[in-house]
Amino acid sequence: MSSTFTPDADWLAYHPNPSKPRFQPPAGAVDAHCHVFGPGAQFPYAPERKYTPIDAGKDELFALRDFLGFDRNVVVQATCHGADNTAMLDALVAADGRARGVATIRPSISQAELDDLHAAGVRGVRFNFVKRLVDPKPDAYYRSLVDRIAPLGWHVVVYFEAADLAERWGLFTSLPVDVVVDHMGRPDVSKPVDGPEFAQFLRFMDDNPTVWSKVSCPERISVTGPPEYLDVRPFARTVVERFPDRVLWGTDWPHPNMKAHMPDDGALVDVIPHIATTAHLQQSLLVDNPNRLYWKD
Repeated sequence: MSSTFTPDADWLAYHPNPSKPRFQPPAGAVDAHCHVFGPGAQFPYAPERKYTPIDAGKDELFALRDFLGFDRNVVVQATCHGADNTAMLDALVAADGRARGVATIRPSISQAELDDLHAAGVRGVRFNFVKRLVDPKPDAYYRSLVDRIAPLGWHVVVYFEAADLAERWGLFTSLPVDVVVDHMGRPDVSKPVDGPEFAQFLRFMDDNPTVWSKVSCPERISVTGPPEYLDVRPFARTVVERFPDRVLWGTDWPHPNMKAHMPDDGALVDVIPHIATTAHLQQSLLVDNPNRLYWKD
């Protein structure tokens, strides 16, 4: 914990001693969704943040990467840092080519700043629509930012909850870039996997071949809980098998805003062979797809 910022009283620290996963990721595997928090004394948290975390910097992230058996990371800008991407960029530089980034940007960003982000390894921007974490903007705001990043070949990562999909359907389906959905749009796994709500999400992917999905974060979605997260598996397996070339996986380390429990990252890795059940699907999910999206240049 830094001396500059006091974490929220109910903040759960990341797992101090994750288990060694039984599943061994294939060579070149990418943890395609993770974050860095500070350290706050070096990279201050944003004044407009809606949470204050415990520091979780690049050194801890890279140590976890190696321990779990991954080769690369995609570091997604954390909302607690707002549009100051400095901590994320510091991690990219330190990774020496083994990490790419997803940034948060504002309309005031200059072309030179965008070019610098690209040179550092940023390949996308994230739009967060989860109202308890951010204050979402009108569609026109996001369209204006996409106009800026499209010439760079970047994509958009969107974070929303299942109930928000219909509201933003027009925006998501009209963007002229790849769209990556965080955590399958957070389906309600207490409902049937073949029910109408999840069918809407599958139709979203069926009808829009530029839409991808991360099949990550069972710890956020599950009702039955750890370590197996059995109720999430059918949903993730359906997406992996139906869209094998448009799925990604990540730890979500250091697991911001978890309230009920802090997941064991090794146990999360051990869920992978239950949702990507063949070596071919595992290769696509963990190696081929993230490399195609993030290391194509």
